Amino acid sequence: MEPGEGSDGPGGPDGPGTRFGCASFNQDSTSLALGTKTGYKLFSLTTVEKLDCIHESAETPDVYIVERLFSSSLVVVVSSSMPHRMNIYHFKKGTEICNYSYPNNILAVKLNRQRLVVCLEESIYIHNIKDMKLLKTLLNTPSNPSGLCALSINHSNSYLAYPGNATIGVIIVYDANSLDTVTQIQAHDSPLAALAFNASATKLASASERGTVIRVFSVPEGLRLFEFRRGMKRYVNISSLSFSPDGQFLCASSNTETVHIFKLEQLGPSGEDEAATWTSYVGKMFSAASSYLPAQVSGMMSQDRAFATVHLTTGQRNVCSLATIQKLPRLLVATADGQLFIYDVDPLDGGECTLAHKHRLFGSDDDEGEEGLSEGSEVTGPVKACPSYAATAALPPSGPVTATLTGYSEDGGAKKGEVIPEHEFAAGPVCLDDENEFPPINWCRDGTGGGQARRS
Repeated sequence: MEPGEGSDGPGGPDGPGTRFGCASFNQDSTSLALGTKTGYKLFSLTTVEKLDCIHESAETPDVYIVERLFSSSLVVVVSSSMPHRMNIYHFKKGTEICNYSYPNNILAVKLNRQRLVVCLEESIYIHNIKDMKLLKTLLNTPSNPSGLCALSINHSNSYLAYPGNATIGVIIVYDANSLDTVTQIQAHDSPLAALAFNASATKLASASERGTVIRVFSVPEGLRLFEFRRGMKRYVNISSLSFSPDGQFLCASSNTETVHIFKLEQLGPSGEDEAATWTSYVGKMFSAASSYLPAQVSGMMSQDRAFATVHLTTGQRNVCSLATIQKLPRLLVATADGQLFIYDVDPLDGGECTLAHKHRLFGSDDDEGEEGLSEGSEVTGPVKACPSYAATAALPPSGPVTATLTGYSEDGGAKKGEVIPEHEFAAGPVCLDDENEFPPINWCRDGTGGGQARRS
């Protein structure tokens, strides 16, 4: 598998029509990160009409993973030129905090305020984000060539979800704080294609490779709460699932032209909350008939349709997110041809969403010699890339200390001979010192090459 195929963003770096290697929204959808052929870009998503490029790096070619920790200066980057290595930067200072090298290609990186998770095809590494100490290595996990996994953004309930079977849709829910398996969910008959937690980590959405049914389960119990039908077409590739900040809506995008938004409405046991409409009457009729209809037919009839939809001009790969911008609910869709669409969502009546604004994610310099981008707002931001990391990294004159250490693992990994991935730390201290940032720590290097941290 080529690096980049397992990223969150629209396709791998060499996909047809693809302008960039990956796209990812940060944990609260206040910024968008793009991995490009020359580096990466970070955009602020605080207004609808204006898209600010807050940082651009041209030091790392062919970036296929880039993840930002909320609105902090911490950003994680993986390049196809070195797919085994993860680099962590303080992008506002242009300094490298540390880097880690793993046995195989890195397929996904997820992070919240407590944990940083690195997913390989058959193993998962869980780090403490405050000092990057390796807490746990999950070895011999079922083959996961796309690097599918999800980490809850709620660090108090730091749940990790990943496939528990390579041939059917089994989900393992793992507590990344206590380092224990929470539950195993039999979610789908075919392999998993997408996973997403809501903000409070009480719900988990999943879709399979067939892409027709999306299910929502309770966490940590693993009970099925909702089932939505995306459409009748089989083998649709669902590329993105995302809950709204309040957990009341769930959006799903795929390689088709339609983005679906589902509303998570929990009716009372007697159905008294359901409006007395013809649609609800038919729904009750189907529900009553399900006891004697074939299972496949009754299941299809009982599933809810989309509450709202968006129809894109083409069915290219994309990544979507539900966010609140300027106090109103919005749907964000970043497409593989380098555009960001922002739609207004009607939380009461749903229906077809209205396009509020369309932004080009690449300026005139990026588009030189290329055609086909639709008209829209150009990105504002820095014209020149920031100074090189090599020129600004806080490293000793003789170069960084590189070491391989016996791993720390709460299940006795050190005794079993686990090995921490080869890594380098800046001489530091490199402090994430923005007032609203997390974690507020200094990263530095001790005499053995291992990472230590202390609070500012």
